Amino acid sequence: MPNALLPEWNNRSTALIGMLHLEPLPGTPRYGGDPGRIEQAVCRDAQALADGGVDGLLLENFGDAPFHPGRVPPEVISHMTGLADRVRGRFGHLPLGINVLRNDGCAALAIAHAVGARFIRVNILCGVRVTDQGILQGIAHDLLRQRARLGAQEIRIFADVDVKHSSVLGSVSIEQEVTDTLQRGLADAVIVSGPGTGRAVDPEQLSRIRRAADRSPLLVGSGVTAESAAPLASLADGLIVGTSIKRDGVTSHPVDVGSVRALRSCLN
Repeated sequence: MPNALLPEWNNRSTALIGMLHLEPLPGTPRYGGDPGRIEQAVCRDAQALADGGVDGLLLENFGDAPFHPGRVPPEVISHMTGLADRVRGRFGHLPLGINVLRNDGCAALAIAHAVGARFIRVNILCGVRVTDQGILQGIAHDLLRQRARLGAQEIRIFADVDVKHSSVLGSVSIEQEVTDTLQRGLADAVIVSGPGTGRAVDPEQLSRIRRAADRSPLLVGSGVTAESAAPLASLADGLIVGTSIKRDGVTSHPVDVGSVRALRSCLN
């Protein structure tokens, strides 16, 4: 059965997407002062992910904490665009995605449109969540109109539900959140994650979301390991992996190509 996430993944029942966690960008509190080092690090990780056999890449400004709750400053967008373009130039055979933390989906879409990326991740497309950045509201009304203005319907929107590092404001069931995200927010796919970066998804929660999503595409967005990959793949169209394939299992460390290959072998 063709993979519903992207046509490029039709030969994969479950696509494996590797994270490119950017080091702190210029203008952020932990920026190291050398933009060349950031480029070298992201290309190094992209090479390891490509050599390990991933099906796609997802570029994210992970090092920029504390994150802006909404719109990021222009320097973040410009540097991410440049880095995304470098990755596309060297690894254009792998579909690229963009995530601008904490919730600047409009910047992510603009970057994706500029460099030819194929998808974006949006943490809070619909509803209201309580996060470490405060109370964040959905951006579907702005994002979908921007995509229409740009004529960029080919850029897919992968949207989190019950997103990590947050809690729901109110009493909305996960089934209703999935339905709203897909039918009212017009997401192309939903993502389910654990409570935090690198944390495993609750199996019962995943099953409920799979049922609620019905035939719509579903990705697992955190806590994927070589041990859990095959069971997760039985329910998901895509797996996004980051922490478990880093050296020593530390999110900020370089990608370990052996760990990528081990995880890939579990899905073959």
